[in-house]
Amino acid sequence: MWLRVTKDIRKYMNGYDLYQRIKNRMEAPIEKLIVNQVPEKIWTHLIVDFIIKLPLVARKNAILVVCDRLSKIAHFIATTKEIFVIR
Repeated sequence: MWLRVTKDIRKYMNGYDLYQRIKNRMEAPIEKLIVNQVPEKIWTHLIVDFIIKLPLVARKNAILVVCDRLSKIAHFIATTKEIFVIR
């Protein structure tokens, strides 16, 4: 009979990297989650992102993506990566 099975399992799980990254937490959440508000009009709430490290074409090597959260309409603007470098 394995007398220290619980202690050995806990020791194994604490040393197992993947388990540490995906295990369920027993603590209560710190705050209540807040649901995002749904926009009422288009083009009032935007998502902006960059696609970078593209090959140089017509002196452009990045794409600025602007997307409306309500309608999901997106605009893709060819640009250079220097546009978003913080100086």
